[in-house]
Amino acid sequence: MAPVLIRKIANYVFTGAEESILNLSEKYGILQIIRSLLVYTFLFFVRLFPSLLTTAASSFDYSAFKSSAFKSSDVLVTSSTTQPRSISPKDSSIGRALSQLLSLMNEIPVSSRKYEIVRNLAEKIIDENLREGSESLREINCAVLSGVFARTLHQLEASMSKHRIVVVHGDGEVGLGQIGRRRNRVLGAFWSFQEGARNVFFGDGGDGGGGSAEKWAVELLWLAQKMRDCGCLEAAVWWWAAASSLARVALTAEPRVQGSLVKVTAFLFKEVNRIEEENEDESIAEQEREMKMKLLLTWLPLLCRASNGIDAPVLSSREKEELERVLEKMIGILRQEEQQEKVLALWLHHFTSSPSSDWPNLQSCYTRWCDGSRKLLLLQET
Repeated sequence: MAPVLIRKIANYVFTGAEESILNLSEKYGILQIIRSLLVYTFLFFVRLFPSLLTTAASSFDYSAFKSSAFKSSDVLVTSSTTQPRSISPKDSSIGRALSQLLSLMNEIPVSSRKYEIVRNLAEKIIDENLREGSESLREINCAVLSGVFARTLHQLEASMSKHRIVVVHGDGEVGLGQIGRRRNRVLGAFWSFQEGARNVFFGDGGDGGGGSAEKWAVELLWLAQKMRDCGCLEAAVWWWAAASSLARVALTAEPRVQGSLVKVTAFLFKEVNRIEEENEDESIAEQEREMKMKLLLTWLPLLCRASNGIDAPVLSSREKEELERVLEKMIGILRQEEQQEKVLALWLHHFTSSPSSDWPNLQSCYTRWCDGSRKLLLLQET
């Protein structure tokens, strides 16, 4: 009873640390902030020992795990040529095995030696299911991968949103502002200490059960690549296109996280560009254009503002040139002049507002749109 009580008290004090640090940053100097950080260090160790005792006494409940693992994996797998079909991986042993492995991969810290073992086992099952040439096995792959992709995307957004201060300016521009940036530096030091300490002692990367923003972003790229191999990448593209909240948070994320998100975005842009633009079913073709439009509006700002990475550029010069051609092609197939104007106006705003980046350079695409718009106006006058 005593360890539980101590842990509850420590939890209450520790979770209030962020608000306390914020107040200190406004009212007192750096010495008071350092003193408070030392106090929170002591409280962290008070919290540590009851957690270790609780963890050592816990056991793995497989039936409870199955209930939570499959809850997000029962999804509809769709394609442009087939009717939606309900796939439930829990109806087969191989589906349950793959669900368990991918769920564990999502939870185990990447620093653990067990992480690569679990990921390699999951990859082996996915690849062997495809080699069998069975439509049922392919759909099991798609159902499980889709469920884990959606869950990982949600975890990433929640993790990044928790560690960000947003100031919305009068013109609707989202940013940190001068006060926000100053507060963010103070809180950033606290969050770095908090997550770093948890990573050392718990090995969980700081976000419950082995998750971290960078880890989840890297896993999203891996999951998207596997979904492409299984023929169900459209689901990942739609979710990524709809992740507008994540895209806004990404504008002020850590450079390494930004780099991972740029890689996911670049991969999905390139892959969705390979989707046949001309389709006999006009409704499907229109849905594809809508998907590309949403993808452009959601993620163009990050491409314009993201850093080049810490140790090396996120994308090579060749990859950047290729992606610029992809973006120009996607913008060019938007049928309505207003849609192209909306995308290019968004690009121009973020491109000119980012002094540290001159990519993606869509000037030629912008010029073509201006020429086309001018000619259209002249035709209307005649």
